[in-house]
Amino acid sequence: MGEKIPACPLPNGEFSSRLSPLTAPRIYFTEKSPNVPDLPENNFYIDTPEALNSFLGDLSAQGSKRCAVDTEADSLHSYKEKLCLIQFSAGDYHSIIDPLLIRTEGLGPLNDFMGATEVWMHGADFDMSMLKRTFDRIPPKIYDTQTAARLSGTRQFGLANLVEDVFGVVLSKQSQRANWGRRPLLDKMIDYALNDVRYILPLADHYMAKLRELGREEWFFESCEHARTTVSERPTPDADNLWRINGSGKLKPNGMNFLRSLWHWRDKEAERLDRPSFKVIGNVEIIQFAEQLAVGQEAKLPERFPISAARRFHNAVRDARETPPENWPKRKFGKRIERNPEADKLFESLKQKRDKIATELDIDPSLIASRNVLEMISFQPATAPEQLLSWQRKLLDL
Repeated sequence: MGEKIPACPLPNGEFSSRLSPLTAPRIYFTEKSPNVPDLPENNFYIDTPEALNSFLGDLSAQGSKRCAVDTEADSLHSYKEKLCLIQFSAGDYHSIIDPLLIRTEGLGPLNDFMGATEVWMHGADFDMSMLKRTFDRIPPKIYDTQTAARLSGTRQFGLANLVEDVFGVVLSKQSQRANWGRRPLLDKMIDYALNDVRYILPLADHYMAKLRELGREEWFFESCEHARTTVSERPTPDADNLWRINGSGKLKPNGMNFLRSLWHWRDKEAERLDRPSFKVIGNVEIIQFAEQLAVGQEAKLPERFPISAARRFHNAVRDARETPPENWPKRKFGKRIERNPEADKLFESLKQKRDKIATELDIDPSLIASRNVLEMISFQPATAPEQLLSWQRKLLDL
C-alpha cells in the first residue's frame, strides 16, 4: 500500500509516527474449516493523522466502496466513557486506528471516508452512538450484520456465534472486558480487536445472499435506516434527572430526596477517582441507604471507604435532611393506558397473527413487532404507521 514502511513491533510502548504494519494476529479456533475466507496479513496500526491520511488515500485510490467498522470504549474503567479504538476493514486491509493518539480533530478524513462509502457494523447501536458523540454525525449508509442474520432466521446472532457458524472459527473472548484506554495494548487485545472487524464484510456477503434468496433484502435496508435514524434522533439524557436510576420509582418523595443527594455524592467520588460510578458503590446500595434514611435510620458506608469520602457522604446526608419538603423531588408516573376488553381482544388477535407469521418465516416474532408495540397499536390503532416499518405493517396487514 504505497510507500514501504519498516515494521514496528507491537505492542512495545513506543508508537511509530508512521503507518505501522502489525504481525498477523492469532486467531483462536478449535478446528479450522475449509470454508474460512482467505484472510490476508495486511494489518496496520495507525496512530498519527499523517498515517491515517496515507492509509485512506490508498483505499480511495483503489475505489473502495464499503468498509467495516467496530469501536471499543472504556466505560467499565473510566468516569467518562471515551472512544479508545476504531477497528477498520476495507478490501484486503484491516487496521486499528488509535483515536487517543490521533485525537478527534485528526480523524476528520476517516469521517469523510465513511460518509462516502457503505459502513458495515455488527450490533451497530453502540458503535453509531460512539461515532455520533465523536463526530456529531453518523455515516449516511450503515448496515448491520446482526440485523441481516436475524432477518435470515438466525437465533444466535452474536458476532462470535456467526463467525463460528459460518466459518468454523472460534474467536477468543479474553479481552471482552479489557481496559481499552490502556497503552500499550497487549497482544491479545490487538488480536481481539482485529478479529472483531475482519469477519464483518465476509458475513455481510453471506447473509445478504441469504436475504436476497428469501426476498427480504428490502426489510433489511429499511430496518437499518430506522436503526440509524433512532440513534441520530436520540435525545441527550436530561442532566437534572440522571439520579432517577432503576428502582428509584418505588421511593416516596423523602426517599427520593436522599437518593438524589447520595447519587450526586457518588458521581463526584467517581469523577474524583476517574472510575465508573458503579465501581464506587452500586445502585442497589444507594437506594437501600435512601430507604433507611427516609425512615430515620442511619446509613453506614462500607469500611473500605476512606475517611475523606465518608465525610463527604455524611455531608450529602446532612444536606438532604436540611432540604425543605417543598424542594423534594416529585414522583414521575408514566402515562397509563386504560385497558378495555376490545383492546385486549385485538392485542391477542395481533399477537397470534404475529406469532403464526413468524413461525412460517422462521424468524423471531419480536422482529415483526414487540409486545409493547402490539399493546400500543391495540389501544391506539391509529399509531400503527409510526410504530411499525412498512414491511412489518404489510406482514400484519395493518
